[in-house]
Amino acid sequence: IVGFTNIAGDSTPLQVVALLNDLYTCFDAIIDDHDVYKVETIGDAYMVASGLPLRNGNRHAGEIANMSLDLLAACVHFKIRHMPERQLQLRVGLHTGPCVAGVVGLKMPRYCLFGDTVNTASRMESGGLALRVHMSQFTEAVLRELGGYKLECRGEIEVKGKGRMTTYWLLGHTNFNKELPSLDRAAGKEEHEFK
Repeated sequence: IVGFTNIAGDSTPLQVVALLNDLYTCFDAIIDDHDVYKVETIGDAYMVASGLPLRNGNRHAGEIANMSLDLLAACVHFKIRHMPERQLQLRVGLHTGPCVAGVVGLKMPRYCLFGDTVNTASRMESGGLALRVHMSQFTEAVLRELGGYKLECRGEIEVKGKGRMTTYWLLGHTNFNKELPSLDRAAGKEEHEFK
């Protein structure tokens, strides 16, 4: 969430918990409609993968892209209870590639993902912009192969730990009819916390 630190700073602890509970409850309902797996939430970050634990071929990229569009569409009507006039500024990052997955730990065993793919997806999110879905060229190639996705080349950007990469925006899909948030309401670059 772009601006989450400012939202949290202007909120009581209970208001922050209520916001995240409302948001994650909304997101959890949306992901049920897609072949995806919720890996974890850490603070305001919500990590989802597809193609595991059950493989689904190249459908993984389409499932995540479709889910991302649905999450953005939910932002149109999502209200922060104690800041109802404030537009929720979701920022999404996608990457396609291999990873290692497994259950780790004894006290609180968890199904975890490891590898460069996870890191690159995180970099796509942190290097993206509010109310947009940002992706690597690897995800763009799979979505082009699947067909129907509206994609726009962002160009080459510097990605921390990766060097220069050509990245893309997901703008929609020919079969997607829900309203997406207006980019006129997106947070300015000065409001982003680029990592």
